[in-house]
Amino acid sequence: MILKSLSLINYKNLDNRSFDFNKNINCIVGNNGIGKTNILDAIYHLSFGKSYFNPVATQNIKHGEDFFVIQGDYIKNDLPEKVVISLKKGQKKIIKRNGKAYDKFSDHIGFLPLVMISPADRDLIIEGSDIRRKFIDSVISQSDKAYLLNIIKYNKVLAQRNALLKYFALNHTYNADTIAVYNDQLTEYGTKIFHKRNAFLKAFIPIFKAHYHNISNGNDTVNLVYKSDLSENDLKILLEQQINKDRALQYTSVGIHKDDLAFDIEGYPIKKFGSQGQQKSFLIALKLAQFDFIKTQSKVKPILLLDDIFDKLDEERVAQIIKLAGEDSFGQIFISDTHAERTENIVKQAHQSYEFFKL
Repeated sequence: MILKSLSLINYKNLDNRSFDFNKNINCIVGNNGIGKTNILDAIYHLSFGKSYFNPVATQNIKHGEDFFVIQGDYIKNDLPEKVVISLKKGQKKIIKRNGKAYDKFSDHIGFLPLVMISPADRDLIIEGSDIRRKFIDSVISQSDKAYLLNIIKYNKVLAQRNALLKYFALNHTYNADTIAVYNDQLTEYGTKIFHKRNAFLKAFIPIFKAHYHNISNGNDTVNLVYKSDLSENDLKILLEQQINKDRALQYTSVGIHKDDLAFDIEGYPIKKFGSQGQQKSFLIALKLAQFDFIKTQSKVKPILLLDDIFDKLDEERVAQIIKLAGEDSFGQIFISDTHAERTENIVKQAHQSYEFFKL
């Protein structure tokens, strides 16, 4: 799959820009704050229908303007594909594929597989469990529509159950039968999600460990540990056991929305015991494993976005990754950097065609 061209109108700090890309490696270079990352984020937006960095859609419109438009022209499975995303203030975002608007944004997820590696990925280590759940869901959803649909359904029922718990508290009332209906629905969707996450991680963890071994030269023992309430008991039983607590808290305290993924090095949390270099290698390995998993599942090489990659790794490590491009491990790659000469010296080692875009 190749992104042939990109056109932007009023996206973030970019007013009207167009780019024709190389099918192998594309380097976007320039000073900080000039818009390099915004170009990569626009490419991400075309795959996921949202920004990687700012989930508030209207905040991606250029200051002083009322709308943005992103257009990408692709070749996928030897066929041309055009995706356009537009948003006007006060209106709903529109995603079109080949001129036809999607009824549901979720139908678009996975059509343009993509992996982003960014300094912002450090949130996976330092922030709460919600970020890590979203990572798991993002990887699985790109190749499993049923899983994405179950996530959407589960979150909808969860919101309804939480609203009901608040209603009970405000009105000093309680209806066990109504709660039981929501418990059944959460159990149905949550159990499917739990089993899928479990199966995914069993396949994913060995890939991750292999990448970390290569990046770190085998110096550390790392692991990912899936933590879920459902590992201990059936969700329906857990919901029934926790009902008094839930009524007091006015929200649902157990379920797959509380799952977490522990990041360990030598058996300890990498957040506390990992050096900065170890944390960077851990995140790169995580994202390269994501790439491999999606490539295997979708039978398509995802687009790989390397945002400010030298912030994460030294030049030797970056060269290792780019070298893989020359071995046909990756498809199309986009790199942003502040130093054109440094980037060019490394991409030459891939012995692939490349294009430079200086902002």
